[in-house]
Amino acid sequence: MERESPAFDPHTPNVARLYDYFLGGKDHFPADRAAAAKILEVAPELRAAVRANRAFMRRAVRFLAESGITQFLDVGTGLPGQDNVHEVAREITPGAKVVYVDRDPVVLVHARALLAGQGGTTAVSGDLRKPDEILKNPDVTEAIDFSRPVGVLLTAIMHYISDSDRPHEIVASLRHAMAPGSYLVMSHATSDARAAAVDTITEVYESTDAPLTLRSRERIAELFEGFELVDPGLVWLPQWRPDQADTIDFADGPESSLIFGGVGRRG
Repeated sequence: MERESPAFDPHTPNVARLYDYFLGGKDHFPADRAAAAKILEVAPELRAAVRANRAFMRRAVRFLAESGITQFLDVGTGLPGQDNVHEVAREITPGAKVVYVDRDPVVLVHARALLAGQGGTTAVSGDLRKPDEILKNPDVTEAIDFSRPVGVLLTAIMHYISDSDRPHEIVASLRHAMAPGSYLVMSHATSDARAAAVDTITEVYESTDAPLTLRSRERIAELFEGFELVDPGLVWLPQWRPDQADTIDFADGPESSLIFGGVGRRG
């Protein structure tokens, strides 16, 4: 069954608002906070895991910019926060172009307000389950030249794609559109994490507008088919090219980050 873009509903926990709450933002409602509290009772590490995911994104975008990538497609961007993709990329490449894609109309309102008056940045409506529609969107093709290398970001979004949505075909569609020398950045919550945390997080997210499909490291690695993973490969978030100033430490080990991250290069 095809799922439509979510309408604004303050009474149903929303994944973008939950993420914002865990990051310490202000764009959330009582339903979101109640869901977050239930998770944090059993999996308090999730708050740090979300921060670690944001830090991974920053490190990966810096790596791509330093590798010569000047255009970025960020799918499932979520509510804007600190250090968004265009801000991080432009620290290295001032003229970097960034397209943000999300299916949540509230996210798009916030993103467009943030980007007002900024050249080289665009926010468009799109659903990752329909990658061809994203790739053919006139606003996307006007901003991004797919005949040149591009950085595609799928950070903390593929675990909202169920197996019935054919995740391998989604990534393959994106890969086919990417020129050689392009990069895929992906982070994905995993079923390999602590069992109690996995069970509670999955249960709570069943009540949200986007249930989770957690996957093992092996199954996540399969999503990188056609890409060559750059060192250090697919690892727990704090292990991906750690930067002392931009890495979250986990007292119980990197697996407490609950999420694997990796960057693949299209040859």
